[in-house]
Amino acid sequence: MTRRASLPGASELFRPTSLVRPTDPEPAQPAAPDRPSTGRQKHDTKITVYVSDEELLALEHARLSLRGTFGLAVDRGRIVREAIAVLLADLEEHGERSHLVRRLRQGSER
Repeated sequence: MTRRASLPGASELFRPTSLVRPTDPEPAQPAAPDRPSTGRQKHDTKITVYVSDEELLALEHARLSLRGTFGLAVDRGRIVREAIAVLLADLEEHGERSHLVRRLRQGSER
């Protein structure tokens, strides 16, 4: 049995610690006010989701874009949790007119 310590990667060591300036208008308008994501913490529950090659590539492209364009060093799991929080908040707020209901209905018509 190997007794190696688990060390953080370079992206964790060199990530920005403050991305939002107090004068930035973005924090005043959270994307999902009623259902925040769990963000950066240890998660005890796991699900497995299968995605297509194109979806995985799009997710990785989004991760790199968030890092390169906006200075947000996040992993794919964080992006997925944020997306879930936004969609569920939209479903709670708009119900029948939510993006999730509309997209699922479009998918079932095919």
